[in-house]
Formats: sequence, structure tokens, C-alpha cells
Amino acid sequence: MSRYSSLFTGGNAEEDHAAKAAYRILFVDDEPNILSALRRIFRRENYHIDTALSGAEALQLLKDNPYQLVISDYKMPVMNGAELLKRVKALHPATIRIMLTGEADTGAVLGAINEGAVYKFILKPWNDDDLRITVGLALEQYDLIEKNNKLKVDNNNKTKEIKSLKKLIGSDSGEIAILLNKKNLLSDNQLQELFKLKQNSNQSMLKLILNRQWVDESAIRAILRKDLMVEEVSLAEFQIDSDVHNLLPRSICEQHAVLPLKIESGLLLLAMADPVNMDLQAELRFMSGLSLRVVMANVADIQKKIDEVYGAVHSFNDVDQIVNGNDPFESIQIIIEEDDAVPLGQLLQQTAEPPAIRLVNAVIIEAIHLGASDVHIQPRAKNVVVRYRIDGILQDKIYFPHHFHGPLVSRIKIMAEMDISERRRPQDGRVTVKTPTRIIDLRISTLPIINGEKVVMRILDQNASIQPIDKLGFSADDLLKIDRLINKPQGIILCTGPTGSGKTSTLYSFLQHGATPTKNFVTLEEPVEYYLDAAGQVNIKGKIELTFPVVLRAILRQDPDVILLGEIRDLETAEVAFQAALTGHLVFSTLHTNSAIATIARLFDLGLKPYILSSSLEGIISQRLVRRICEHCKAPDPVDTSLLQQLGPGFVSLRQPLFKGKGCERCGNSGYHGRLCLFELLIPNEEMRDLIVRQAGHLEFKKVAIASGYKTILDDAVEKVSQGLTTCDEVLRVLGPQVL
Repeated sequence: MSRYSSLFTGGNAEEDHAAKAAYRILFVDDEPNILSALRRIFRRENYHIDTALSGAEALQLLKDNPYQLVISDYKMPVMNGAELLKRVKALHPATIRIMLTGEADTGAVLGAINEGAVYKFILKPWNDDDLRITVGLALEQYDLIEKNNKLKVDNNNKTKEIKSLKKLIGSDSGEIAILLNKKNLLSDNQLQELFKLKQNSNQSMLKLILNRQWVDESAIRAILRKDLMVEEVSLAEFQIDSDVHNLLPRSICEQHAVLPLKIESGLLLLAMADPVNMDLQAELRFMSGLSLRVVMANVADIQKKIDEVYGAVHSFNDVDQIVNGNDPFESIQIIIEEDDAVPLGQLLQQTAEPPAIRLVNAVIIEAIHLGASDVHIQPRAKNVVVRYRIDGILQDKIYFPHHFHGPLVSRIKIMAEMDISERRRPQDGRVTVKTPTRIIDLRISTLPIINGEKVVMRILDQNASIQPIDKLGFSADDLLKIDRLINKPQGIILCTGPTGSGKTSTLYSFLQHGATPTKNFVTLEEPVEYYLDAAGQVNIKGKIELTFPVVLRAILRQDPDVILLGEIRDLETAEVAFQAALTGHLVFSTLHTNSAIATIARLFDLGLKPYILSSSLEGIISQRLVRRICEHCKAPDPVDTSLLQQLGPGFVSLRQPLFKGKGCERCGNSGYHGRLCLFELLIPNEEMRDLIVRQAGHLEFKKVAIASGYKTILDDAVEKVSQGLTTCDEVLRVLGPQVL
């Protein structure tokens, strides 16, 4: 701030000037002329500058004086810059550390990056203006960290105040438990145990009862309606003003499952999960300053409405630890392909600030630990959310403030060799990363949305285990047919379904089942999804025109026996694949269609000739993935008739009760653990091949297929639901309503 700015802002120019002069910077280099040059660059800046010719001298100065910034050369005798800055970090973690380097030991430099010892690197020879800006930004970072630390102290004090307030609002004399005991829904022993638990718990008595599943909440609601005439409301119908919900703190509402709804005729309409807790009502009446009209609602509905009204809980504590502390996560290493070697200087220039690196590492490692197939980084109005697709379902897992979003996206773009300056257009990239336990491929896509750039990463684990075919979920009859099918010497076998339905995984199971040393196996993928040592695997690269048709033609000259083609996308690829099947090769491939029979029409639509399709096609497997019921919390569950009717007559005739997971620690309270496939298998016979040649219609083909024993994917779903492997809800989610 200039000295004249105080005339307009009301600040004190002398104080601002003194504050700037308070910055102390230490330059360390074994060459005196370098130190003189650094002093000269900052002669017009009002910094207090000290110099040291060695690491030992620098450490002595650091003992005597506090420094906001240390800039050290790397190549120095006795103690190099990396060792010095590691010691500075240990002794003075708040000090910002910058390293000057020309030629350096790559391992030592990258080690300093990974350990967080260096805030930024500056390459020799430096640009004076760039150096001034870097120093200014570093000192600004120091100020931000100091302010952040002060805010943490204030936050801790506020947290203590809130905890004290929550203790004052913690009265619960247990009327609900006594009422349920009188109704013989709780035993005397359970009642005594509840009161003992309540002495050491902040939870309400109702939540203690529900958490132990001693009484169903619907039974409690029925008693309150019938015996006490308590009105029950649907919270979805209420639009709650901010003036109303601000009458009670969120923490109180969540702890006791209460929510203010509206003020009418001078009364506060209050939804309570436990409307017989009179002590709590008295305290809430005192807090709000209003008389109450109490209604009731379910605990889950109240919590859902709290999230909607107050906003979802976004705790940034974990993010704060990631970006400001030592990296608690496994490190990941970017694997650079041979033709893309990057010199050390360029690598150092591209290295982002350590917080961004640690945050990206944390997001990727957490995705691997949770078994996620996709990672969504989505900026929203108030924050940025990281969402993981686990077992086919997106789940919000990590929240962080907006100011981390830019560095995070830039770091991911650098990893994937994308253009970090282009933020207005979608981009695609890929990168291979290595953790201490596995190597994974990331397919990365960015999309500009109104709140910023959204990033989606598809995770492909090359070291994932390939399932044997008897673990895929085929029925006994289909398993026998599959075994015979994949042992055929020639022809094409197609696996169809939407994206993410496990098609490639199924084909790799077939490939592994038939793998013998007497055959030559080759795979073509973009990128390779599984590592199979017995096969020669080719990675398709469109940038250098290494496309599916080009590679497939080359492979046919490599004497293959079995070919796995990642996907048939166009007529050229389809023609080469079917010609390969006609000339004595067994070909596996995938296609995006909704059913096995619809695949025939899709291949005609691509332009394949009927006689080629009829002669080459040996089998079609159509599949979907559904979540498997958790075996540890599996329990009988009567299914609503309206749900069964949506799925068709096959489900309506199922014998009740069916099964559902109640939710436990093993499955993260979802009721599901893992996934399984729903299949339909079509193996053309002579009559069906004749229909293909004549290009018969869909209905005619389906009638002949069913007469020959063809079962639809819906039939397989009925069997798996009746066996207690999955639920009707899952089938409806994946296949959709069958009766409209």
C-alpha cells in the first residue's frame, strides 16, 4: 500500500510501511557475487536482508533471528541446499523456503519436493522481475498461513463455546424410553442400559434407541399419533426462511433431531423427532424466545431437511491437514513414457506448489482405497466436492474451499499433459500413475461449467485380478455353454452393454480361461485395462494414428490365435474384425447395445454384410452390473407390490419375502457390498443364421430365439433376486421400469 492510500482507506501509512519492513529474508549461497546480485535486485524493496555463505552460517543466523523467507542455492559444499532447507523446515516450519538451482541431482531435488521442504524452485539464470514476484507471493503466502493459524485458534475457542452451549441444551429425562417401556416395547433391562448410556453420551434418548434397533421408528410414530395425538408433518412441503432456521444453531438441531419450520400467530412451529421431551422444549423455548407448537417427523427426514436448509456439512479439516501438514498419504509417481522424456529444468518449472500436489495425491489414493471406478471433481456455488463412483453409485466424499480448485485442476492437467491455459473448452488426457502397491491408468476429461472446470477421472487398475468365469454370475446351463463357446477355434464373440457394465472384465475372464502356451493371444485396447502376461497387449494411440483398424491389420500378420479387440466403433473396425473371425481366428470384442438381439440390428446399421455376419458370429453376451446384497446384514424384506408391478409379471409372481441388506459397518451402512452381473446369452443356431441372412425383423428374431431357449436379462434378474443375491430396487435402477 502506498503512503497516500491512507487518505482514502483510513489506514495508517506509517504502520503499513513498518509492517512491510518487518519481513526478514535470508539468502544462502557459497558465491559472494550471487549474494551481491540478489541484494541488488531487492535494493528498492523495504525488506531486511541477511546473507550467508554456507548452510552452517545460515542455521546460526536462524537461531538468532526469525525469518519469513529463506532462499538457498542447491550446489554448496558440506551441506547442499536440499539438506539445509530440510533442517530449516524442521526448526522453523512457518518459514517459506525457496531453492535456487542450475544443474542438480534429480533424485535429491524431487526428494525435497516430496518431503515438502521446498515451497518453489527458481532456475538459474533467473529473471529479476520473476524473482521479485515470486518473493512477493511467498511473503503473501506466509501472511496467509499466519492469518490461518490465528483463525484456527479463534475457531477452537468458538468450538469450545458451542460445546459448552450444547451441554446446556443436553437435558433429556428419557420420557420416550419410559413410554416405550410401558408399552412393552422396551424391557426393564434395556431401559436401565439406555439411562446408563445417556450419562456418557450427547445423543438423544430416541437416537440411542434407534441406533440399537430395539424399536422400529414407525412403531414409535404410531404410538405418538394414537396415544398422544401428536401431528405428523411432511417436511418436503415446507419452505423454511433463513430468519426462522437461524433461531436455532445447526449443531443443536442435529444433536436433538429438531427443526424450526415457520412462525405463525406468534408461535414457532417446531418439528421434533421426540415430541415428548419436555425439558428440551423448555430450553428451545428459552433460546428462540417464542412459544412452541410441536409437530413430529422422522429422524432421517429431519436430517435431510437440515442439510437442505443449512447446507450440507462441509468439513475442511481433512483438506487443511493435507495441504498444510506433512503428506500423510502414499506418494504417487507419474510414469513418463519413453518418447515424452522431460528435462529436469522443465520438470521443475511445471512442479506446482506442494499443497496442490498433496491434494491430488490424496484424491487419487482415497479413490484407490475405496475401490472407486470414477472420480468427479465438481465446483459448486459454495465449495468444491470430490465425488467417487463406488459400485456404480456416485457418493460425495471430500469437500474443499474454492481457492484450492484452480491449483488442483492445473496439477491434474500438467500430469495429463493438457493445456493449463485453456479453461473455456473441454479437454481429454490420460496419465499412468504408480503407487507403492499398484499401477493405474487415469483417463481424464475436463468440462467448463458455470462454477469453473469440472474434472472426471476414470480409474483403470492394470493389476486388478481377473475373475474366473464361474465367479461371474452365469447360471449352470449358461456356464456350460460359455465354456464350449470360448473353446471354439474361430469366430467372433461379442459382449454388449452400456459404459461401465463390465464388458472388458468379462472378456478378460474368457481370455484367461482359455489361455494355454500353445496359443498366441493379442489384445488391442485404448488404454489397456488389465495386465495379462500371457498376451501381447497393444495400447491404441490416436494421436499418432495408431488406430484399431491399423493395429488389427498388423496383428493379422503376427500369427495370432485369439484376438481381444477393445471396442467395435465403426464399419472399418467391424469389417476387419469379422474378416479375422472368418479367416481362422477367435475374436473377442465389445459393442454398445441394449440387448443381445439388438446387437444384430446395430451391426447391420454399421454396414456389415448379412452373409459375413451370419458366418462369423458365434455368440453374444449382453450384461449389466447390479450391487450385491451384503452377506453380513442380509435380512428378509417384504417388497412393495407397486415396485414389483413396474418390473413385470416375472417379479410379481416371486414368493415373498425377498431379501435386503439392513446396513452395517462392512458395507458402509449401504446394505450392498460388491457387484454381480445380470446376463443374457444368445448363441445363433441354423434357423437364426438364416434369419440374419434374410435380415429378419426384431420380433421375428426374438420369437425364434426364445423358442430355442434364449433367456432375457430380465429373466436372469428374476433368478438372482429370488436367490437373494440382489434387490428389486437395484434391478429397477439398472434396467428401469418394464411396464409403463
